[in-house]
Amino acid sequence: MQINWKEEIQKRREALLTDLQALLKIESVRDETQATGAAPFGPGPRAALEKFLEAAQRDGFKTENVDHVAGHIEYGTGKETLGILAHVDVMPAGQGWQTNPFIPVIKDGRLYARGASDDKGPAMAAYYGLKLLKELQLPISKKVRLILGTDEESGWRCMTHYFEKMPTPDFGFSPDAFFPLINGEKGNVTYNVDFQGGNGEQVKLLAFTAGLRENMVPRDASARLSGIELSEVQPLLARYVADMPITGQAQAEDGLVTITIVGKAAHAQEPRNGENAGTYLALFLKQLGLGGGALNFISFAADYLHQDSRMSNFGLNFTDSVMGDLTMNAGIFEFEAAKGGRITLNFRYPRGIKPTQLQAGLAKVLQKVDAELNLTGKTQEPHYVSSEDPLVQTLLRVYERQTGNQGYGMVVGGGTYGRLLPRGVAFGAMFPGAEDTMHQANEFIPVDDLLRAAAIYAEAIYELVK
Repeated sequence: MQINWKEEIQKRREALLTDLQALLKIESVRDETQATGAAPFGPGPRAALEKFLEAAQRDGFKTENVDHVAGHIEYGTGKETLGILAHVDVMPAGQGWQTNPFIPVIKDGRLYARGASDDKGPAMAAYYGLKLLKELQLPISKKVRLILGTDEESGWRCMTHYFEKMPTPDFGFSPDAFFPLINGEKGNVTYNVDFQGGNGEQVKLLAFTAGLRENMVPRDASARLSGIELSEVQPLLARYVADMPITGQAQAEDGLVTITIVGKAAHAQEPRNGENAGTYLALFLKQLGLGGGALNFISFAADYLHQDSRMSNFGLNFTDSVMGDLTMNAGIFEFEAAKGGRITLNFRYPRGIKPTQLQAGLAKVLQKVDAELNLTGKTQEPHYVSSEDPLVQTLLRVYERQTGNQGYGMVVGGGTYGRLLPRGVAFGAMFPGAEDTMHQANEFIPVDDLLRAAAIYAEAIYELVK
């Protein structure tokens, strides 16, 4: 049976966009200040999960909601199960948007909204691929489960809970990354570096903040100072930002000076794609004569973290021939003079280096700045599926057939749900050459790319389960 997958998806274009836009309107950012037993990560993630499952129920699929933290959409029967793992939670919108991040807008062929490319758009594309199989009544021999999480952008607690109650699929993919295919993901570990508070005699750092999450390069940073005049800060800041890929301003109120820096956000898997406002601000403040714990906090950020995503300043730069570089993102900065400070460091590490080695290298430097290192969350080990695996080969053949381009596997620093399966990979939905706006302001997905991805997913699912 010959099927024109692209043509079939085009027939469902408006339905796909309608379902996706309804999902994008839900501000599904983790907010545990509003958490309840029925909404462990806040009302937004729960609402997005329910909205997705309601659409599947409408279309006649069997669904399961696992305690409002994860769920699945099921189709077919068989001894083996194909898992498609996606998520409906999103990153905080942050600043710098030209549209409302939770009112989806199609402009110049692009669908703008938080979650458009990470991961509501790709998740809906995969769903419509599965929906197409059902509507065409194609014969299949395996079970398919589209599994939806609500805590991917944080600690993956949703999937930990889900797999405590549900069996693990035999193989599968996550539509949460790039085409052609990702068959390797670096390890992931996060540490907090904690500092004492206090200041010197003259200029005092009262507060410093930057960043929203450890897996984002901070776009915005601010510091509040006493013991210095605005007239002294402004010319220094103007000269500083003139030579840097950032903007900044200073203002005074009630005898205090507040300095703000705007850099560029990016996904933590490649910090070089962003401009870390936190370290740029620290580098500027270091010239102002701070002392005490504030100086230790600022010196660590300026002298060791600034533009050192490869950890050369720590003697930890490491590269694996297959999985690439060790990378570090300084994602969150917090300091209060009376309480002390904290900088959160997120590492993506390849095979060949262990978290214990990272701890040892960090410890040597932290002695110099009177700081302590604390592990936060759990460690994810590096993940790799052979390029010879039939799963990889099948997905690449479909990609090549539909795009006319060569398929190949990649290793990335980003972590996807694909790594939860021993035979799990990441497959789309971003095409080579497309602009990556994940975790950034003005996130978008080209509508044509969304539809292309849905057609690829439809054929790929069928090839894997027919």
